Amino acid sequence: MKQVEFPQSRCRAAVARGDITPPVGIYHRMWGAAVHDRATGVHRPLTATLLWIAPLEGDASVGRLIVSLDHCILDGVEIAAIQDGVSRETGVDPSHVLVTLTHTHGSAWMSRTRADKPGGDLIGPYLDQMIANVVGWAVEAYGRLEAATIVYGQSRCSLARQRDYLDEETGQIVCGFNPGASSDDTVLVARVETEARQLLATIVNYACHPTTLAWENTLISPDWPGAMREVVEAVEDGPCLFLQGASGDLGPRHGFTGDVEVADRNGRQVGYAALEGLTDIPPGGQMFRYAGPVLSGATLGVWKYEPSSAESLKRNARFSWTTEVFPLAVRTDLPTKAETIAALAHWEAEEEQARERGDDAGFAKCRAEAEQRRRQLARLEALPEGTTISLAVEIAVLGGAVWVFTPGELYQQFQTELRERLAPYPVVVTTLTNGWQPGYIPPQNVYGRGIYQERIAATAPGCLERLIEEVGRRAATLIGGK
Repeated sequence: MKQVEFPQSRCRAAVARGDITPPVGIYHRMWGAAVHDRATGVHRPLTATLLWIAPLEGDASVGRLIVSLDHCILDGVEIAAIQDGVSRETGVDPSHVLVTLTHTHGSAWMSRTRADKPGGDLIGPYLDQMIANVVGWAVEAYGRLEAATIVYGQSRCSLARQRDYLDEETGQIVCGFNPGASSDDTVLVARVETEARQLLATIVNYACHPTTLAWENTLISPDWPGAMREVVEAVEDGPCLFLQGASGDLGPRHGFTGDVEVADRNGRQVGYAALEGLTDIPPGGQMFRYAGPVLSGATLGVWKYEPSSAESLKRNARFSWTTEVFPLAVRTDLPTKAETIAALAHWEAEEEQARERGDDAGFAKCRAEAEQRRRQLARLEALPEGTTISLAVEIAVLGGAVWVFTPGELYQQFQTELRERLAPYPVVVTTLTNGWQPGYIPPQNVYGRGIYQERIAATAPGCLERLIEEVGRRAATLIGGK
C-alpha cells in the first residue's frame, strides 16, 4: 500500500450559532427527586448550533438542516414549528429539517403542558421566541451555503459508562455506573472546511447521557456538552456541533450530582479527547502518499500529503440521502391511560397529605411517584393507535461517510453494530432527532429484568435488533449504489 485515503464528504455547508438560554425563574424540574420547581440561575448558556449540508452541485433544497438544541426533550409541536418556519422562509421541505437534542437534563422542562406549574407561565413565550430565533438563524445561514469538505477522525473517551447496575443489597437494578460492563468509548469527530481551508465548524459525535447534574441542581445548564464545546472552540476557530449518540444505557461515571464543577470536568474530558481526534485530521481534499526512501543515518521512508485524485474527489462528492420508515411493534403489557391517570391522582393526593403533615421524606417520595406517572401518561398519549409505531430514520451516504438520524433513545448496541457492519465508513449516529418518542429502545436481553429503561419502553422486545438489521441493510445498499 503506497497511499492512504481519508474519509471525506465534499458538499456545500453553512453554520450558525445562537443563544437559547431560558429566563431565570422558568419551570425547571426535570427530576422526580427534585424539590425545586423554578430555575434559580444559569450555569452556562444553552445554545442552538445549526449546520446546513447540501450537494456540491445542483438543487440545494434537497440538502438537510441539522439543528442541535441544548434541551432534554421537546414536544412534537415545537419541532414542527421549527420545521415549518424554515420551510416557509427557504422553500426546503419541512422533513429536511432535522431537529436534534443534546439531551441535557440541566435544561428547563420545555413543554407547554407544564404551564400550570410554578414558572410554567414563562415556557410559552420562551418557546415562541426560541423558535423564531432558530428559524431566523437557519434562513440567514442558508444564504451563505458554500463549497466545503467534511473530513472525519476518531478518538476515545472513557467518560461514558454502562449504567444498568445491580444493587445486590436490595436486589434492584438501578440506573447508575456499572464498573463491570463494557461501554462504547468512540468519539467520532469531523472538521468542516471551506475550499480555502477556513474552518466553518467542528463536529463531535459521542454517546453519553448529560446527567451529571441531577435533582440537587437548580441552575439552567447544558451539562457536560457546554464545557466540551468550550474546550474545543478555544482551539478550533469555529462553532462545535455536538450530536448525541446512542446513549440509552450510557451515562457519565460521576453523575447525579448538584456540583457544576463535576459537569465541567466531565465536559473537559470529552473536549480533550475530541481535540486529540481533531488534531489528527488531515487537510481536506488530500491523501497521504509514500514518496520513497531517503538515505540518512538510516534509510527513511517519507510520506507526504498530496491532492486527492479526480476520481476520489468525485466519489467524495456523492450525496445520497433517504428517509426510511420502519414499523416497530408496540408492547402489549404497558399500563393503560386510565390506570396511569388513577395512579397519578393517588400519588398527587398522597403528596398533598405528606405536605400537610410535614413529612419531608414522604413528600419527596410521593412527588417522585407522581412525576413518573405524568411522564408515563405523556408517553402513552403520544403512542399511535394500533399495534405498531412508525419510526422515521434518516440514512445518508455523504462521500466516504454514513450518517444516521433517529428519534428516541437507543442503546449503544445500535451504533456499535452499525459501525462494525459498515466499516471502514465512519458512521455518525444521532438519536433524539425530530422527537424523543418512542423513548428508550433497549435490546431484547434487557426486557424482563426490571430496568428503568425497559419498564418505560413502548417498543416490544426485538425492535432494536430489527432496526439495526434494517438500517444496516439500507445503508449498505446506499453505499453500493451508483
